[in-house]
Amino acid sequence: MVMKLGSFICAAMMGASLLPAAALADDPRDPTMRSAAARARDSAIIKRMNQQQLAYVRQRDARNRQSYRVTQSDRDAYADARADYARRMADWRRAVAACNAGRWEYCDN
Repeated sequence: MVMKLGSFICAAMMGASLLPAAALADDPRDPTMRSAAARARDSAIIKRMNQQQLAYVRQRDARNRQSYRVTQSDRDAYADARADYARRMADWRRAVAACNAGRWEYCDN
């Protein structure tokens, strides 16, 4: 009985630790945001953080753009591969239909 109760309490505490904590962001009752100066400071900090994140994303995208550049020859090779795949699938479907129709020479594969 004691072991089960201890396990239950442990499980309950672990479950409670996984629940998200209440955030005070944009909370009108947040005591630290009552003055206009505090709200202005908070707004300036958030604006600066957003600008830093935007700069980071732009730099990351500029670095990645070079490695993800697709040339016309890449597009042509992809189109050729898709056309070849479509031809092979059509051949396979014809062979399956012939096999199902009783032409046993098409049933080898």
